[in-house]
Amino acid sequence: MSKLAEPAAPPAIREEVQQQAAEWLTVLMSEQAGEAEHAAWQRWRAADPEHERAWLHIDAVSRRFNGLHRGAAAQALAGTQRKAVNGKRRQLLAWLGVAAGGGMLAAQTDAWDGMRALRADYRTATGERREVVLDDGSVLSLNTGSAVNVRFDASRRLIELLAGEILVASGHGAGSAAPLVVATREGLVRALGTRFAVRQQDDYSTVDVLESAVEIRPRDGVGAPMLLAAGRGTAFSRHAPDAPHAIDAHAHAWSHGQLIVDDVTLGDFLADLARYRPGVIDCAPAVAQLRLSGVFPLADTQRILNMLPNSLPVQVRSRTRYWVSVEPAP
Repeated sequence: MSKLAEPAAPPAIREEVQQQAAEWLTVLMSEQAGEAEHAAWQRWRAADPEHERAWLHIDAVSRRFNGLHRGAAAQALAGTQRKAVNGKRRQLLAWLGVAAGGGMLAAQTDAWDGMRALRADYRTATGERREVVLDDGSVLSLNTGSAVNVRFDASRRLIELLAGEILVASGHGAGSAAPLVVATREGLVRALGTRFAVRQQDDYSTVDVLESAVEIRPRDGVGAPMLLAAGRGTAFSRHAPDAPHAIDAHAHAWSHGQLIVDDVTLGDFLADLARYRPGVIDCAPAVAQLRLSGVFPLADTQRILNMLPNSLPVQVRSRTRYWVSVEPAP
């Protein structure tokens, strides 16, 4: 008796279609998408059966993922992107386990960190900045998409950075005899009477020292902590810090509501700008290496995008309110 042939498995979904589905999920998870965005999303789904398969897959995985509410997931993703073009989209792909290799364990860790960020003592939304004066007089500035817990008592002054970036000016008020420490996923940064910035990246942390010095102790490192002096910065993993480098004089202009760049590539500029607005900014490879300089007010990111064609041979196309492409000028 002959066996019935098993139905052929559907072909794998192309990576570019997976990425498009992730972009649409990013837009819809923002909870600010209007009728135009939903109509464009439905047109995309209907345009190709592969689009529909990609959407059904990514939507099903997102709903299964520990029961995490989609709106909460979107906020959790907002403050944890790597500084690279299309970082939000790549992170969303990894979080949902549709990128090569799955990465479900890492995705569960990211989701847990994201939920903790939503319940943090202090946090900022995408595009928001905030300044907080702590009990000891320390001033804590939170950049876009950031979240911290603060634990002060008689024996410690601990700031736990859950997401994003902070600028800390160490205070000397009541209780300041205890060491002031910033904890990230990768380790501890101890202030030595200083002003410094710490940023939580996807799989490493960065520190810039503006005044005095800090000590950096990776969680799984051995030996003495690294002493980082004023004017120097570094990145560190759980195991070891990188070699120190001179910091960018304008790297922390965000604390004054500005983005200041000096001869940077357009791709890097847009990756940084994307941190301050919801959705995705795509930069075409043909224009990614163009260079620009300037002082840009972060209060209006759309105005910054609209100004780009005035100084560079590019055009800015808004596919939806949350999906912008920067391409070569026609």
